[in-house]
Parts: sequence; C-alpha cells; structure tokens
Amino acid sequence: MNIQTIKGFKDILPDEIPKWDFVEQLLRKLFKSYHYKEIKLPILEETTLFARSIGTGTDIVEKEMYTFDDRDGKKITLRPEGTAPVVRSLIEHNLMAATPLAKLFYIGPMFRRERPQKGRYRQFYQAGAEAIGPSGPLQDVEMILFLSQFFKEMRISNLTLEMNSVGCPQCRPNYKALLQEFLKDKQTGLCENCQRRTLINPMRVLDCKNESCQKMLHNAPEMVHFLCGECHDHFEEVKSGLGVLHTVYRINPRLVRGLDYYTRTAFEWKSDFQGAQNTIAAGGRYDGLVKELGGPDVPGIGFAMGIERVIALMDPSLTPEIELPLFIAALGKTAQEAALLILAELRENHIGAEMDFQNASLKSQMKKADRYNARYVLIIGEDELKSGKATLRQMKTKEQEELPLQTIGETLLEKLRPPI
Repeated sequence: MNIQTIKGFKDILPDEIPKWDFVEQLLRKLFKSYHYKEIKLPILEETTLFARSIGTGTDIVEKEMYTFDDRDGKKITLRPEGTAPVVRSLIEHNLMAATPLAKLFYIGPMFRRERPQKGRYRQFYQAGAEAIGPSGPLQDVEMILFLSQFFKEMRISNLTLEMNSVGCPQCRPNYKALLQEFLKDKQTGLCENCQRRTLINPMRVLDCKNESCQKMLHNAPEMVHFLCGECHDHFEEVKSGLGVLHTVYRINPRLVRGLDYYTRTAFEWKSDFQGAQNTIAAGGRYDGLVKELGGPDVPGIGFAMGIERVIALMDPSLTPEIELPLFIAALGKTAQEAALLILAELRENHIGAEMDFQNASLKSQMKKADRYNARYVLIIGEDELKSGKATLRQMKTKEQEELPLQTIGETLLEKLRPPI
C-alpha cells in the first residue's frame, strides 16, 4: 500500500531546510532588534474564537476552516490565522500587566481547506507580529518598516506596498450603505458569493478575485473619501511617516483584507512573480478586537507573512551549499574504534563530523565523503595506527598531510573550528 501525503499538504525535505533556517533566524534577529517577544500558540482553538474575531460572513469561517467535534461535543478548529490566538492568550494570561504595549511574534503552521495551487497549501507556515496596547499611527509605520527591512535583507525586490484605510465603526456604516446602494442593480453580474455578501458585508465584494465582480466595481465609492475625521487624520499620519522613511507605496481603494476585525490601516506587500498568489505579507490595525474577545478596550496592529512565498522569492546565494567539515574513513575494527573517539570529541565541541560504520572499502568511503560534500577526510587504517599518524586530505585541492594520532583531536579542533 503506497500511502502519500494528504492533498494540499507537503513534506519539507532536508535539502529545503537551510532556506527555512535562514528565514527563521533572520526573523528572530530582526524581531529582537524591534523588541518583539516570541509566543508559541496551540494549533487547536475553540471554533468560537475565530467565528467571533474573523467574522461569520468571511470565506475563512464559512468554507475554509478545519473544524471538528471534540469528544465532549465542543467544536474545535485548526488555527487558520495567528492574530486571534495571540489576542486570546494575551487576555487569558494578562500579558499586558507587565507592559502597556505588548509586542509579540509567532512562527508556525496554519490550516485552511482552500483549493491547492502553486503557492497555496492547506497547511502553510506564517510568521506574524502583533503590537497590542496604546499606540498611534507611527506604530503602523514601524510594522511596515519591519517588513521593508526584512525584504531588503532577504534581497527580495520587485515588491509593491499597497495601502488603504477601511475606516472604523463610526464611519464604516455610512460607507457600507452607499456601497450596498451602488451594488443593488449589479446583482446579476456578481458571483453567487458576492450576491450574498452584498447583503451581509458589502465591503467583502471589493476583495473578490472574480473578474466579473471586479468589472462591476468600476466607479464604486471608495472608503478613503468617507472616513471620519479621526480615521482621516490617522491615515494621513501613517502616510507622512512612510514619507519620512522614503517608503514607496500606492493607495489601493479595493484593499479591505479578508477578515472582519480590521480597522483603519490595511496593507499588503505584493510580488510581481507569484501570479494569483502574489500577496507575500499583509496586515493592518484591529482596534476593537481585544475588547470583542473579552479584554480591555485597547488598539492593536499586526501582520502575517507567508514563509513558503518568501522562500520562493529569496536570493539563492543567501543559503550556500551545506558542507560537512570532516568525514573519517576508518579501515578495520581497531581503526573504527579510534575513529569513534575522535568523532565523539569533535561533536562534543559542536564540530560537524561523520564516519562510515559498515567497514566499507576506502574507495567506497571516499565516494560517501563526496556525497556528504566533506571539506576534509581523515584516513585511519592499520598502517596509520602502526605509524601513529593519520592522513588528512583536503577534498577540493587533494592536498594531504600527516597528523600525529596522539594530538589528533586538538589539531582537528584548531583546524575545523569556525573563526569567531
């Protein structure tokens, strides 16, 4: 029986891991410099967490969540996104007691039962950050700046920053009513989902990827022209801050994001090379979410970034070919025992080393060293044991030297330890 991965899921194979390690290490380095602290969240949450925060009229809640009945009858869901779980944890553990502004980040898998396609999987990995607590428009700017710096250090170019303001509960109802009126006589041109959205949440129509729906939106009213005074001023300050940092952006009046909790600033970083799945990172402000989930009435802003999409765009030169510092070719039982001691000493000092435990021929072991991309091969056989000297071969230059076995560990550590 040939068992394969479930549709929409994939293995991340060993040859791919160096790219993942590089991305995660850079993210942690940058998050530390921006004073964000890591939080690790459960993969499973109560379904009501996402229904209350994301919105029952969204595609995620209606069609895309992996939801199950637990044995006690409670509905649980594989997390489709990270913001709501972070807010739940912040409230549950009173994380704002230590600092008024909680700055948290996470890295891990998310799950949505979408149609699998290039750049989109049903289990996918995201890195995200949330800044929750008293903050102003410059907090929005800082979060966008973080992503700008990350993409620069990843050497990812040809990205476009798109922004919009989606208003707040004070100014949004009037805009929704205007949009509903605009869409009222266009129902026949809208897809089935958007016909329903027109009644429930007309702003979700703006986010539809269906070409016929987008055609129907020509000359649709734009939220930026109907902002209340506070939302208008907030958005102007965000744009001013980005101007100070010389960050290029464009206003996209149809950018509303797919989650109901967003308010005011919404943004997306898009690539020229990803086709339909061209959004690399996205986020925005959610000033009412913490209160909605039972916490204090404090604002928040966050982003999420698709790690698979970043890896697809990253500069390949950032992850050079993996090299094994040393392979030990031991010939015979006594030589293998001597090699085992050397191997243990090197590994205790965190030096990468490998040997063959099958007592194969020297030719076979040299081939294995090539497959491991070994920098050096240490050859130990009966002759070397008798003379008290092992042969060290530099694999690229083929140069060889003899090393006294009595001080072999110390010599190899000096030669193989990376410079500080």
